Amino acid sequence: MLVLGSRVIRAMSLAQVSCSNAASIALHHAKKLESNISPYTQTMRHTLERRQWMTERLHSAILERRLQLYFQPQVDLNTQTLTGAEALCRWHDPEWGWVSPSEFIPLAEERGLIRLLGDWVLEEAARQLSVWQAAGTPLPGRLSINISAQQFADPRLTTHIATLTSNISPSAIALELTESDFMRDPDQAVIITQAMRQAGYALFIDDFGTGYSSLSYLRRFAADALKIDISFVRDMLDNHHDRAIVQTIIAMANTLEMKTLAEGVESAAQAALLADMGCNQAQGYWFGRPLPADEFTRTWLND
Repeated sequence: MLVLGSRVIRAMSLAQVSCSNAASIALHHAKKLESNISPYTQTMRHTLERRQWMTERLHSAILERRLQLYFQPQVDLNTQTLTGAEALCRWHDPEWGWVSPSEFIPLAEERGLIRLLGDWVLEEAARQLSVWQAAGTPLPGRLSINISAQQFADPRLTTHIATLTSNISPSAIALELTESDFMRDPDQAVIITQAMRQAGYALFIDDFGTGYSSLSYLRRFAADALKIDISFVRDMLDNHHDRAIVQTIIAMANTLEMKTLAEGVESAAQAALLADMGCNQAQGYWFGRPLPADEFTRTWLND
C-alpha cells in the first residue's frame, strides 16, 4: 500500500507540474496577445519549444560568426546611380535552413541577444567596407546599418560604435533608427543623435510615417534623411491617401533640409512617381534584391 501510495502521489505531482507548465505557457501566450484569456493548446508548447531552441541556436550562431550580411542597393532616383546600400542580417541554420529575419530579430530583442547581434553586424559591416576599399571597389556613399531600440538606450552608444568600427571612417556609415525608437525617450535621443552627428555618422530615421514624431523634436534630432515606409510606397499609385502622405513627408524633409529615401520600390511607375514628387533616393526589388557581398560586388561595384 505504501508503494502504491507513493506512485499515486508521484503521479499526482507530475500531473500538477504538467498543469502548471500548461498554465504558464498559456499565460505567456496571453501576454503576447495582450489578452486576458488564452486556452492552452499543444501548438503553444511547440511554439515555445521552437523559440527556446532558436534562442540557443541563434546565440551560438552569433558567437561562432555563422551569420551573413546581405546588401541592398540604394539608388539616386534622378541619375539611377548607386548612392549606398543597406546591410541586412541573414541566418542559415545547418538543420533548419534559412530562418526569416522577421522571426529571429524580434526573438533576439525579446531574449536579450539584440545587442550581441548588433555588435556583430557593426563589426562585420566595417570589415566588409574595408575589404571593398582595399580591393579598389569602395562603396559609393554610405552603408546603412540598423540600430535597435535596446542599443539606442545606451548613452555611450556613439563611443561603442566607434570602437567596433575603428578600422573605417565614420563618414562611410549611416545609422538607421526607427521613428518609434526615437520617441521612446526623445530628450535622450536628441543628445545621442547630436553626438553621432558630431562623430561623423549620418543618421536616417527609418519607417518614417508609422510613428508619432513631434515636429519640434524632429527638427532637433539632427537626422540626415527620412526613409519613407514601404507601407505608403506599396499602394501609393492607387491610394490617394498614401500618395498624399508620401508627398507630405517629402515636403517636410525638404523644409527641414533632410533627404528622403523610399523603401520597397517594386516598379518603374513607383520610381517615376517618387522622382516626380522630389524624392531623392530609393531601394527595393525594382533596383535590386539584397545580395551577399561577393554578388553585390560583381553586380554593383565592378566596372
